[in-house]
Amino acid sequence: MKSIHPDIHEKERQRFNVCITTELNATQKEWITRPESVYPRQGAVLAVHWHPEFIPIEFIRERVNHLYPNRREELVIPTQHNQIMEYGGHAGVEVDCYSSGFHSKVQLLIHFRKDTLAQASVFKNILKHTFTYRSSQLFNYLRALTRPDDQILQWAARETGATPEVIKLARHQARQLETLLDENYDTVPPAFIKNKLIRDYVDLLRTDHDRDLIDRTQTFLRAVKYKVKEGFPLSYFYRTSEVIEEARALGAGIVIPHPEQFWPILLADYDVDGYEVWNPQSQEYTEFLVTVLNRRNKQVNNSRPLLVFMGDDTHFSEKVRDPEARDREKAAREIGFQPAWEDMQIQKQLLKAGMDRTWVIREYAARLKG
Repeated sequence: MKSIHPDIHEKERQRFNVCITTELNATQKEWITRPESVYPRQGAVLAVHWHPEFIPIEFIRERVNHLYPNRREELVIPTQHNQIMEYGGHAGVEVDCYSSGFHSKVQLLIHFRKDTLAQASVFKNILKHTFTYRSSQLFNYLRALTRPDDQILQWAARETGATPEVIKLARHQARQLETLLDENYDTVPPAFIKNKLIRDYVDLLRTDHDRDLIDRTQTFLRAVKYKVKEGFPLSYFYRTSEVIEEARALGAGIVIPHPEQFWPILLADYDVDGYEVWNPQSQEYTEFLVTVLNRRNKQVNNSRPLLVFMGDDTHFSEKVRDPEARDREKAAREIGFQPAWEDMQIQKQLLKAGMDRTWVIREYAARLKG
C-alpha cells in the first residue's frame, strides 16, 4: 500500500489495511462456519433479506447447514446493498430507490432466478449508478468532519455532549482516513466504501487509547453521520417505479422491507409480491401489518396475494469483527432465524391470513420460476 503524505505513518497504513481486508483468518472462518446456536426443530428456512458483504458464500452455506440440520424446505437468497449476489439457483439485491410522491427513500428486495441475469444489462447499470451514488455518502461524511461543516459538528456536539478532545480526535482520524482513501482508492474493494469504514478505522484505536474516549468519539461520529444522511439528496436515486419495471421485465420477485420505516409505501400500491412484517429493527407493528395485508388481499381477491415476509437482516461482516468491537444488536442477528413465525399472538393473525413460513417459501419460489 502506497502513501505519499508525510503525516500518514506505518501504523495508520496498517490500521487502514486491516479495515479493508477481505481475508479471513482461521478464527474468523470458525466464527462464520460454526455458529454457537443450532435449531434442529426448524424445518423451513426463509432467508431473503441478508447481507453477505465480503464473507464467501460457501462459508455462509456451511453455516446454514449447521444451523438447520433438519430443514426440509428452504429459500435462501442474498440481498447485498445495490450489488447482485448469488446463492444456489437464485440471486438477489437490496436496491435504494426514490419515491417522489412521498419525498423519501425506499428500499426494495429483488430476487431472481440466476439464469435470468444474462439479460439484466439495464438493471445492472441502474445498480452500478445507485451503488456509486450511495458510496459517495462516505465522502460527504468525511468532508463534514475535515472541512468542516460547523453547523453539523455543533449540532452533533450538543446532542452527544462531545468535548473538544473528542471532536479533535474525530476530525484527526477523518483527515487520516480521507488521505488514505485518496491515495489508495483504486485498490480499495468497493464493498468497503461505506460509512462504517470510519467506525471501523476509529475502533482500531482501542488498543492504544482510552476506551471511554473512543466510545465517546464513536457516539459523536454517529451523530455526525445521522445529520449527513439527513441532508443527502435522494433525487439522484432511480424512482421506485422505474426499478420495479426493470425488475419485473426480468421476471423478478419484489419485497418491501422495513415497512415501519416507510409507512407511506403501504398506500402506494406498487407492483410487489409482499411486505416484510418483522425484522430485528422492525418488530413493533408485526401483527398490525399482517392484518393490513390480509385485508388488502381480501379486497383485491386475486390469484397473487401479497405475501407475508420476515427478514433477519443479517450483516455477516459484523460476525468477524473482534467481539469487543461488534455492534451487539447486529452481530446477534442470524440468517433464517425469525422467531416471530412461532410467536403465538402473531400466529393468530397469520392463520387468518392463511400463511405460514412453508407456504410462503413454496409460493414465492413458484413465482420466481415464472
